[in-house]
Amino acid sequence: MLSAELKAFYMVARLGSITQAAKKLGLSQPTVTTQIRNLESQYAVELFYRGSRRLTLTEEGVRLLPMVQGLLQQEADIEFYLRNCGQMQGSLRIGATSPYYVLGLIKEFRLQYPQIEVSVEIGNSQQVLESLYECRVDLAASSQPVDDARLVHLVLGRDPLVLAVHRSHSLATQRAVALGELRNHCLLMREAGSTTRELTENLLHEAGVTPASMLEIGSRESIREAVIRNLGVSIIARQEVPDNPELRVLELQGAPLITEYLFCLKERRQARLTSAFLSLARERAEGLE
Repeated sequence: MLSAELKAFYMVARLGSITQAAKKLGLSQPTVTTQIRNLESQYAVELFYRGSRRLTLTEEGVRLLPMVQGLLQQEADIEFYLRNCGQMQGSLRIGATSPYYVLGLIKEFRLQYPQIEVSVEIGNSQQVLESLYECRVDLAASSQPVDDARLVHLVLGRDPLVLAVHRSHSLATQRAVALGELRNHCLLMREAGSTTRELTENLLHEAGVTPASMLEIGSRESIREAVIRNLGVSIIARQEVPDNPELRVLELQGAPLITEYLFCLKERRQARLTSAFLSLARERAEGLE
């Protein structure tokens, strides 16, 4: 069977990097390299040009890619079908940018269906939506609005963007802060692909504000720790700021509400487990209206 080798080929072809593909597949870089080499040597074919930092497909690789993509989609469809067979048995996979909105739903779902195994994959908006499109999760909770006919969505909640600062920070005594005041401070930013970062950059651009300095930190948990250590200030959704005596939460003037959505592939919304979870989410969404 070539399943592992073909998955490695597909991911490297998509990302153009052995390192990134290995990270995505949860494998070591040497393992992915070996899988690609085994595939090429077994059939005496060159699938990638290796002359630059980014791997690019050869003509043979370009022709192979859509065949492999179709095969992996069939595998995902079969796996999804089998997991949803029977009388409410199997597993449900959820991708989420933040646990705060989905954990309550997961608790309700587990109370109703204790026999169902539930797993949660945490990432930024770009990552969890990518996982949904690639069928690596069944549902995705994200704050990124997406207009895509392939998807259906529900609103899970809305939260204001606020400014989190250390209690000893010079801004900590204020109730509200204007964006212009960030010109004198270090702003802690999420990684590219984060909706919070995108909203923050849009706010700053529209206000014509450039912070004194910016520090990119790759997760909301790490950003909170950085604020606690007074490395800078951060624009963050209110619900994501934990109760901590070292933190102060300030209103950010002109900041919008950030909406959290639950997405599902339209073609899979009628599956037993997915439909059951969506029903719970729909009840909550109706309560927000």
